[in-house]
Amino acid sequence: MFIRIVKLTIAPNAVPDFHALFEKYKSQIRNQEGCRGLRLLIDKNDPRIHFTYSHWEKEEDLERYRNSALFAEVWGTTKTYFEEKAQAWSVDEHTVLS
Repeated sequence: MFIRIVKLTIAPNAVPDFHALFEKYKSQIRNQEGCRGLRLLIDKNDPRIHFTYSHWEKEEDLERYRNSALFAEVWGTTKTYFEEKAQAWSVDEHTVLS
């Protein structure tokens, strides 16, 4: 399993639209094959900055989602809200304390 973190800087006037888009599609994204969790995080000091934080079983699962019609629709709309280019990281968990 690995985690995909995507940093999105949303234009201030587009933040409500982005939140509505995420609410509309979050369950469909979470229910993609291999997706084990999905979170939307917002920077405490800059409400333009959002992070999606998703857990995936295998890289093939993420790639299948990224090549899907759902991703094309969600990402195509999300990109219109950007104030800056998105950044993304795929990371493996090293240590977890709960």
